Amino acid sequence: MSNTYYVYMLSNSSKMLYVGVTNNLERRVYEHKKKLCKGYTRKYNLHQLVYYEDTDDIGRAIEREKQLKGWRRAKKTALIETINPGWKDLAEG
Repeated sequence: MSNTYYVYMLSNSSKMLYVGVTNNLERRVYEHKKKLCKGYTRKYNLHQLVYYEDTDDIGRAIEREKQLKGWRRAKKTALIETINPGWKDLAEG
């Protein structure tokens, strides 16, 4: 049985960014939207899913999360805009 792991980025109206990793993207985004997660995402109202990618290897997902967290904002923004130029909430609908 294969698992899927997601590296994702959340944003808010000010375009602040948060990078995370999960094995259940739908559940995790729901938790962020309902402010069930204490900390940075709740404090800054980061609830819009603006980017995600998936893999079947948890090690690769964690490695990619660390890589993205190490990037400067401009590089993260460019990555987001390759698939989501309007910064729409990919979890809506």
